[in-house]
Amino acid sequence: MKKVVVIGSGFAGLSAACNLAADGFDVTVLEKNTVPGGRARQYSDQGFVFDMGPSWYWMPDVFEQFFARFGKKASDYYELVRLDPSYAVHFGPNDRMDVPANMAELEAMFERYEPGSTPNLRKFLAEAEYKYRVGMNEFVQKPSHSMLEFADWRIAASLFRLQMFTSMSRHVRQLFKNEKLIKLLEFPVLFLGATPEKTPALYSLMNYADMALGTWYPMGGMFKIVEGMVALAKELGVKIELGQEVRQIVVLNGSARSVVTHQGREYPADVVVGAADYHHIDSKLLGPKQRNYSDQYWESRTMAPSSLLFYLGVNKRLNGLFHHNLFFDEDFGRHAREIYDTPKWPEKPLFYVSAPSQTDPSVAPEGCENLFVLIPVAPGLEDTPEIRQHYYEVVMQRLEQLTGQRIRDAVVYRRSFAHTDFVTDYHAFKGNAYGLANTLLQTAFLKPKLRSKHVKNLFYTGQLTVPGPGVPPSLISGQVVAKEVYRLEG
Repeated sequence: MKKVVVIGSGFAGLSAACNLAADGFDVTVLEKNTVPGGRARQYSDQGFVFDMGPSWYWMPDVFEQFFARFGKKASDYYELVRLDPSYAVHFGPNDRMDVPANMAELEAMFERYEPGSTPNLRKFLAEAEYKYRVGMNEFVQKPSHSMLEFADWRIAASLFRLQMFTSMSRHVRQLFKNEKLIKLLEFPVLFLGATPEKTPALYSLMNYADMALGTWYPMGGMFKIVEGMVALAKELGVKIELGQEVRQIVVLNGSARSVVTHQGREYPADVVVGAADYHHIDSKLLGPKQRNYSDQYWESRTMAPSSLLFYLGVNKRLNGLFHHNLFFDEDFGRHAREIYDTPKWPEKPLFYVSAPSQTDPSVAPEGCENLFVLIPVAPGLEDTPEIRQHYYEVVMQRLEQLTGQRIRDAVVYRRSFAHTDFVTDYHAFKGNAYGLANTLLQTAFLKPKLRSKHVKNLFYTGQLTVPGPGVPPSLISGQVVAKEVYRLEG
């Protein structure tokens, strides 16, 4: 059996490991941290259980397809519940939009905000479904080595239907006039790496995932997915070693021969899969002549946002919050420009609050609330305790005002996480949280390649390569790279 070493145990790394083990490889996963999951780690303190990263469970079909590859179902590992309302959007005091899970109720909500909008909503979602089906079945499954992979006539014929050359902003505004509905439809692309004016309308496929396929939650937290994947990996014979930070990939005569950790342990390898931060592996674990990309290349990339996060334990139950809550009471366009066009700390940020204890009593002590507060911000910014404190006060004051209750004096546990932590914990380039932006010029074969140009048995997977950032794309990225490894090394 050929030995594969996977660097990193995030979703992409675990996905690649499971697929490669099923294909007959002897797989070892090396994880820097003492908990698996990468950005999807979980930790507990004072009875509060916090998912550290992803909190939205969209595209349930992708998870089911992943587990089905091994004769399993997601329900073999965790219990899913559909959230209703899917989430709430706060536009100001006493101005909250609760987005229903039921399609008829969703159409009725659109009618309240914009009478006569139902036909356009149906048209928008029908087009989004087409993009989702083509995108998920054709585009994201390709290794994207070159443009020729997309020369298939079916794909070429669909390019205009996919609206690759129309902006998300223009597409939405052609169909809807109400500014609140426009914000609702544009919000999913906020984390893709560009303003809606610069994001292809292809990504309305995310609206289909949101509104038609639904927003779900695995009871116990998003980490239940990681636990399920780890359990599956071990069933398949994968060895997972925690607390083993990789220091070097040893390359001889153009081939990776082993992986060395900071602890001085050496792992022989016939194949290496880099599922940690691509930039870190490329620039720090290899010699200068073995790199895929220069420093200038990485500096020229458009990154998706970083985040300032607060994990809060509150000693009482709160009113006016659902599981997912978006606060759009300030200028949406201005904050987007402060992330993407003129990167700086935002003056009046939008923010997001997850309250999983509204759904799941296991994540907080009885009578208490678990809050995850996120402010999307530009990567590469100065990150100091004073800045974090300032934004804590800003968003908590608004949270209290918009929900009509005091919260800060009930906070009994608090931890923050931002740029420097993303760098320290994940070697994240510029402290990014979401990877490489999904702009038109960084789509498919224009992303960093999943195969090394100079080391014939080194491959990459995860949010800085194809198909892109997010939990479902990371699962798919692991599957795609596993197929490439099997094709070349199996």
